[in-house]
Amino acid sequence: MRKVQKNNQNNQNPKAQQRAKLTFRMNVLFFSIFILFSTLIFRLGYLQIVKGEEYVLEVKSTEEVRVNTSVPRGRIYDRYGRILVDNQPENAITYTKMPTTKQKEMLDIAIELAKLIEQPTNRVTQRDKLDFWILLKNEEALAKVTDEERAEYRAQNEELEEKQINAEMDRRIRERITDEELAQLTDFDLEVLAIYREMMSGYNLSPQIIKSEGVTDDEFARVSERLADLPGVNTTTDWKRVRLTPFSLLGRTTVPSKGIPRNKLDFYLARDYSRNDRVGESYFEAQYEEILQGEKSVVKNITNKKGQVVEMQTTYPGEPGKDLVTTLDMELQAEAERLVEKYLLELKALGSSSLLDRAFFVMMDPNTGELLSIVGKKIEKDEETGESYIIDYSYGAFTTAYEVGSSIKAATVLMGYSEDVINIGSTLIDEPIKLLSTEPKSSIFNRGSRISMTDLKALERSSNSYMFKIALGIGGTGYSYNMGLRLREDTLQKMRNGYSQFGLGVPTGIDLPGEFAGYQGIMDTPGKILDLAIGQFDTYTPLQLAQYISTVANGGYRVQPRMLKEIRKPSTDGEVLGPLVQEVEPKILNRISNTDAEIEHVKKGLRQVYIGSQGSAARSFRDAPYTAAGKTGTAEVVYYGPQTDKYRTNTTTLTHVGFAPYDNPQIAYAVVIPWVTTDFSRSLIQNNELAREIVDYYFELQQKYEQNGMKDNLTTQKVLPPFSEDRLDEDEAHTTATEE
Repeated sequence: MRKVQKNNQNNQNPKAQQRAKLTFRMNVLFFSIFILFSTLIFRLGYLQIVKGEEYVLEVKSTEEVRVNTSVPRGRIYDRYGRILVDNQPENAITYTKMPTTKQKEMLDIAIELAKLIEQPTNRVTQRDKLDFWILLKNEEALAKVTDEERAEYRAQNEELEEKQINAEMDRRIRERITDEELAQLTDFDLEVLAIYREMMSGYNLSPQIIKSEGVTDDEFARVSERLADLPGVNTTTDWKRVRLTPFSLLGRTTVPSKGIPRNKLDFYLARDYSRNDRVGESYFEAQYEEILQGEKSVVKNITNKKGQVVEMQTTYPGEPGKDLVTTLDMELQAEAERLVEKYLLELKALGSSSLLDRAFFVMMDPNTGELLSIVGKKIEKDEETGESYIIDYSYGAFTTAYEVGSSIKAATVLMGYSEDVINIGSTLIDEPIKLLSTEPKSSIFNRGSRISMTDLKALERSSNSYMFKIALGIGGTGYSYNMGLRLREDTLQKMRNGYSQFGLGVPTGIDLPGEFAGYQGIMDTPGKILDLAIGQFDTYTPLQLAQYISTVANGGYRVQPRMLKEIRKPSTDGEVLGPLVQEVEPKILNRISNTDAEIEHVKKGLRQVYIGSQGSAARSFRDAPYTAAGKTGTAEVVYYGPQTDKYRTNTTTLTHVGFAPYDNPQIAYAVVIPWVTTDFSRSLIQNNELAREIVDYYFELQQKYEQNGMKDNLTTQKVLPPFSEDRLDEDEAHTTATEE
């Protein structure tokens, strides 16, 4: 019986053990569920309490972008308020791409737009056509590269990433598209492509101009009526830049079809420009781009979590560009241009003038650096017809340089003072300078005798010999007949440093891009130091000449020349210039190392040039109704101009510098007429006559302005109509060669 009882107990143990295990497992399961629910509740609490605000902001995400609202660029005026560059409103069609916009949707919109407007296709490239053909005929395009070819290339180039492999396949596809297949694109397809490429070039949420040049009223109306069916498309007002004078230094802007120049793309994009924004491309428009451009509006785009724009809020309405008042007097400029052209053609008609093709005149205020007139005229020839015509070449006044001759002798005399070679009133002998193994160098008026001459007389008669001896003195030697020339090693640099104090051979600092400092000659023989002293070695720009004579006129201060006079807010009524924002102050670059007495003494010599019995410009200026002083120049030079087949031809350049009135200078001026003649027997004074006529006109204008109550320094100034009847639209500016 005991044995049977033991067996029953053994049979019951497995069941008990099974129940115990089941209970344990249930407890583990319930505990795990408890942990999971606790973690979930904790996570939900963390998301709601700790991160809730952050995620709410993400759901209601905002993006702040600058939107091109085509604010007008600032106007440009002359010093008396005459409009020089204006804006003209014109119709425009734009497209704004949304973050969720699909490529197919954009193509459909482009197709619909092509039915409503005529889009020029001249900007469509070969690459554009290839890409568009692939887009339209995707299956045919993909079939040009087989799966086997793709797999083989991938196997041979295992190190390449997938995008690199795809790029190679895309290249092969484009390479295999035939001309016949591209010819399948119809004229309508090309119009669609022209629209589509503009749509694709824009950024998300930033309006892209599809067409603004030549949008007709009918096109504008048709698109406006269909805006509800064309998501992202809008009709608006754009602004065309209009230049009301042919004066090229005002510069030009790009047109929307060109947009930002490629070489400056990163620079402008980093400053919130759009790719098709107008930007200043040359000279004044480029120099003051940031002031003229204005401020775009800032729009906050409120998007939902799908990236869809649900609301747009303008946080900054934008602001038109500021207006700029230039230092120019356009009435004076127009007359100076007429006279420069007149004398250029007169000299061209004299004969022996095959090299002559240009002439320059610059006038500035010697006290402030304000450029009143800057003229350049150049004769061009039409390659097809062979006919000659004259272009504006005003930029050549600071981008080209020439040997200017005796005009710089005032600087040479002042350098002689500062280097203790001569003193005020020093007398030297004017005589031919004969150095060992060289031909004699002499003054034009004295080919063989010895004439005792003071510094003032040397300026009046334009003595070369006097200047030669100053150069020799700077080099540490005197003169004796047929001497071998040994100069101090620093002589050349010392003289160039001396001239640079006046602005000769160094940048003037003009507030325009592209200035040229001039060319420094190579001193292969010591005797050329004599040529440097009379302006027949290094080259200087016409603007450098004007800055140099301004430095003498104002008592020794080299002032930076500039074209900007004032910055103003846009006019509110179109009748009076806007409020003054800033008046540009004169900038003194340096003072020459001469005493006031030395400068005044040299000015007396320059006065004698105009009124002395032997003054080189007395014939032109002795009877002037105002007091003035100056210096003439005739440089015998070797030609290295645009006619390469005439290189090394000996020719003559005429120059002239001056200032007036003598006691209280208001103006300083320079004339440069390069390569006038190859006939050295001619005695030409057109440089002096040109200077006289323009200076006469300047003083006549001052009387006229005073009688009419015209002033250039008023806080409030009336807007005056343009002086010229010329008109040059921005698109026309890109088809003319006058600014190249």
